[in-house]
Amino acid sequence: MNMQPKRRKPRRHQLRHALLACGVSLAIANPAFADAVTEWNLKTGTVIGFTGGPPLQTRAYAMVQIAVHDALNAIDPRYKSYTKIGAFSPGASPEAAVARATRDVLIGQLPDAQDAIVAAMYDVYIGGLGCAPAQPTCISDGEDAGAAAAAAMLQERLLDGSENPHRPYTLAAGPGVYQSTLPAPAAGPLIQFGGWGEVEPFALGNASQFMSPREKMLDITSDAYATDYNEVKALGSFAVRNAVPDSEESRIARYWPGGGANHNAIARTIVGGMARDLWDNAHLFALMNMAVADAVTATFHVKYKYNFWRPYNAIRWLPDDGNPGTESDPTWTSYITTPPYPDYTCGLPTIVGAATGMLREYFGTDAVPYSLAAVGLNRSYDTLSQASAEAASARVYGGIHFRTGCVRGVEQSEDVASFVFHTQLRALQP
Repeated sequence: MNMQPKRRKPRRHQLRHALLACGVSLAIANPAFADAVTEWNLKTGTVIGFTGGPPLQTRAYAMVQIAVHDALNAIDPRYKSYTKIGAFSPGASPEAAVARATRDVLIGQLPDAQDAIVAAMYDVYIGGLGCAPAQPTCISDGEDAGAAAAAAMLQERLLDGSENPHRPYTLAAGPGVYQSTLPAPAAGPLIQFGGWGEVEPFALGNASQFMSPREKMLDITSDAYATDYNEVKALGSFAVRNAVPDSEESRIARYWPGGGANHNAIARTIVGGMARDLWDNAHLFALMNMAVADAVTATFHVKYKYNFWRPYNAIRWLPDDGNPGTESDPTWTSYITTPPYPDYTCGLPTIVGAATGMLREYFGTDAVPYSLAAVGLNRSYDTLSQASAEAASARVYGGIHFRTGCVRGVEQSEDVASFVFHTQLRALQP
């Protein structure tokens, strides 16, 4: 059993909770302005894809945002820092610290070919900053704080297991056993991110701390499995969804993998119209990205513990699977391309569940409405749980996951987010 410390609400939350007690929810406007934290979070998103697949991206994003958080707290300590870098001049430029922390972590994580892009963004940004006459070294002081935070973060994550993310996959095909839906690489039958469950978490004690249980659905002779099987077979078929591309289910299936699950964009949208300072936003983005990264590690640990097959494997399976409630179709294919790793639990709902779980913890309410555009669609949500539930359904409508794994992915990642919120980067003042 995981014991949680008793929650203490920082002072900045007290007014919000008073308003909520009177029945007033947080009204979220479209982003009206950007600060250094959200601006560099957005810049990070333009290059983060070069770090590799989703697990590597979530790790790199967490490293960036934790370094940004620690750089600011080295200038003006408001929260407990993740790394230990000491204090820097209180007159240092916070904007320079944010930019330098982001730059150095990205250059440390990206392929060399991308370094010049990041350096150019940084040079333009730093060139636009200035110092007051009383603080002539503010920019260089801020850069020093950012560089120290980035160096500490890079050292912290050195040899954390991410350097060898893929593993040989040797399980033979059989009922319920995952097999890759993509051609095997020339080097051998490597399955993507087979070793990611062994990566050291940022906050969790280990990847199995919030282990999803063995659900009845994982028994392919069960009624629970037949229910999930027939749902995704009917709703996630390429033939069905492609025939009605403008249906609600088809739009949802495309929206979430097409950008709707961009948790940093969701958070930027939510905080964009709020009166918050750099420290507030750095704190939130560090917590959220830490939770997402650890939730993804936990999910890949579960994936390769159960090695459960995807709908693509299951529905096309020609021998009898032993369940009278299922009927194979060797011509069936999913609406969305099936990724090359096992079904249970599901990755995209994990990311959304961890992000919305952290936002719910941070703002103290589920009533955080937002709208976000992706792949030509603009979707709006009244609550965070509405968004995470739709993200789970999206993978069923896309034909690439059974529902149970998506629901458990959200639930597991919400537990991770709660743990991160209650244990990491705590406010120094009550």
